Amino acid sequence: MQVEHDSPVRTLFFDRALLPGGWAKDVRLSIRSGTFSSIDADCTPRPGEERQSCALPGMPNLHSHAFQRAMAGMAEHRGPAGNSFWTWREIMYRFLDRMNPDDVRAVAALAYMEMLEGGFTRVGEFHYLHHDQDGQRYAAIAEMSGAIIAAAADSGIGMTLLPVLYSHSGFGAQPPIQGQRRFLNDMDQFARLLNEARRIAEALPDAIVGVAPHSLRAVSAEQLASLGDMQPHGPIHIHIAEQMKEVDDCLAWSGKRPVEWLLSHADVDEHWCLVHATHLTAKETLSLAQSGAVAGLCPITEANLGDGLFPALDYVAAGGRYGIGSDSNVLIDATEELRLLEYGQRLTLRGRNIMAEGAGQSTGASLYQHALSGGSAALGVKAGIAPGAAADLVSLDMEHPSLLGKADAMLDAFIFASGRTAIDCVWRRGERVVTGGRHVKREAILRAYSVTLQKLIA
Repeated sequence: MQVEHDSPVRTLFFDRALLPGGWAKDVRLSIRSGTFSSIDADCTPRPGEERQSCALPGMPNLHSHAFQRAMAGMAEHRGPAGNSFWTWREIMYRFLDRMNPDDVRAVAALAYMEMLEGGFTRVGEFHYLHHDQDGQRYAAIAEMSGAIIAAAADSGIGMTLLPVLYSHSGFGAQPPIQGQRRFLNDMDQFARLLNEARRIAEALPDAIVGVAPHSLRAVSAEQLASLGDMQPHGPIHIHIAEQMKEVDDCLAWSGKRPVEWLLSHADVDEHWCLVHATHLTAKETLSLAQSGAVAGLCPITEANLGDGLFPALDYVAAGGRYGIGSDSNVLIDATEELRLLEYGQRLTLRGRNIMAEGAGQSTGASLYQHALSGGSAALGVKAGIAPGAAADLVSLDMEHPSLLGKADAMLDAFIFASGRTAIDCVWRRGERVVTGGRHVKREAILRAYSVTLQKLIA
């Protein structure tokens, strides 16, 4: 299979590469205009051709709040009462009050650099920090979105920008609170912001702009219906059923649980991503799987916040799709998200190799392939090392102690033993952005972040 373009072709040669059909040997990847133009296996390397040992398709990160990277580790002191997502949220509100667009750009660039170093090559930025410290619109209404786009350009990561509509503080269109003033838009204002964000995103070669109703507690039923009209064929992401308080509040408001209510009031299909969806009944689990939507799982953040565990085994058995995200960015590591997803199920079900697709199947391969497919769908891009897909690649250091001799268990060894320390190089649209495990602009990005952080926590 080939994709025709007029621009020059460059090639990369890998001893092994993970293709949609599984592992292949002696693979030549031809790249034109940032996408794979042809994939050929069982080849002989050409003289002078760039050659690497092992290639994986880059992992999509379907859910990020990049600005929260700056507060990682700052909410780990026990308070006088019970600690929960809701007490963490109050700390987050106080922290973001200090940030301006330049701060957001510096922090996001660091988060995106770490994503690339950790195996993520595209991010779904669930972006709800829109206005100035007083809650007033910037003269350029999408200035904060511009800061996010600039950070993606600084780092080189692929971007699916998800501007967030946030209008209310609770179910039934309750008035917003002071800490939410920087997030708030009505529908007319949000439409202007969205159009401007789409214009700004054209500066990136393959950026996608979707929409994101923040949650059922932050938008009204009427607004939710209008957002579907704004984005009929593109990504629509929503937080849902992350905490039991949210479930209880939704029941009190509507008589239905959050996922139950959404599936009965919106045309949820393959364009949707339901982020977290942690607390599901058996019926909701089956209904979500049958809808075609992607469950956006963020195991590190969900563990950090004490949210609970998604019923992954039953969901996948029903044909459900999922991807992974780094959410609060308290720790950025694609393998750790996958490992914790599996380990959470093991601890709950008291078994091993829970997410493997069947007897004799690799758990690591099942996790990686499912997250790759579901995450790509959620972010609106083609998955994997295939003609027409973005040339986003991760190469592994086959001399890493945890990978030596593990050719037949490569993904298991990578996810469960080595983690990100085995990542050697990362290519984004065919351009190398990480080498020897370090981003090519690490020093400059880290320097800008350091200056910003010192100001934010002074």
